[in-house]
Amino acid sequence: MYEFIQGPLITIAFIVFILGLLFQLIQFFRLTQKKEWGRPPLPQEIKPEKKTAKTIIASCLTSLNGTLWKTDPVLTIVTSVFHLLLIITPLFLLGHNILLNQSCGWSLFSLPETLSDGLTLIILFCGAYFLGRRLFLARVRAITTLYDYVVLLIAVAPFLTGYFAYRQWFHYETIIMLHILSGNIMLITIPFTKLGHMLFFFLYRFFLGGEYGFLRGSRTW
Repeated sequence: MYEFIQGPLITIAFIVFILGLLFQLIQFFRLTQKKEWGRPPLPQEIKPEKKTAKTIIASCLTSLNGTLWKTDPVLTIVTSVFHLLLIITPLFLLGHNILLNQSCGWSLFSLPETLSDGLTLIILFCGAYFLGRRLFLARVRAITTLYDYVVLLIAVAPFLTGYFAYRQWFHYETIIMLHILSGNIMLITIPFTKLGHMLFFFLYRFFLGGEYGFLRGSRTW
């Protein structure tokens, strides 16, 4: 069982993850169409405003009005930190890069173990914050389903078990097997659950036109 989880299942998880992302990307462009902008003719003496980095940044900041950045900054900060660390921490974890180097002959930059340990704790605290909101805030609890709890568990489980394994808490072989298994489950489910929004967030914000888009957007549903 352990050999299967550590070997073939990891390969299967990465294949499903990559193919799932490609499928969702194809679906995005298949289900959207290029937006045609109607522009009134401008007088000869008026020139269209030239887009610069400054105007693009200003447009992005303006689009944040009415979003969580304004209505609930604490949730926004916790959410942003959670999503960022959810990607950075496993990619630059020393233990993961050692395994990557052993299997592929190359590895990414590795963070110091103490820093990775601290980042993992931050992820767990963020997960506890999200769980607390769903349990104790009536307006959030009213729209929470079992699916939301399962997705949160899938997101947090690899980091919780990884923290236990690093600390050598409980039975090590069982914990490390649960860590690898939960990581594989997370990879497999990312393209097909809410977890996928972490990777497609910027795609939607830049390509789709709408009140929450960073730019006007070049595509529409």
